[in-house]
Amino acid sequence: MKENLHISAAFDEPEFLQNLVERLAYRRYEFGFSKMKVPGGLKALETSSTEAYVSGTMALEFPVDTETGEERINMPFITCFLFTCIKGYGDPYKLIWSTSLS
Repeated sequence: MKENLHISAAFDEPEFLQNLVERLAYRRYEFGFSKMKVPGGLKALETSSTEAYVSGTMALEFPVDTETGEERINMPFITCFLFTCIKGYGDPYKLIWSTSLS
């Protein structure tokens, strides 16, 4: 018998996290690494990373054997995320990677 498990997460302050990542991606200064000469076929990139603590609630929904339907468990969390952006010469910063550090 195949059962479905649904996992969702809700951040407590998503606007704060969005603002932090947007400031990372749209910083106004460059260190000049993207203008460095590199071997043919390669492209020099500048990177920018930031670490952010976020909190929220993770919900797990799964079927149960009773007639009530689905069971739901809500678990609060606090974790650290690492966000990394890259930028090529003349390009805007692009968010390429994020990961939880817990």
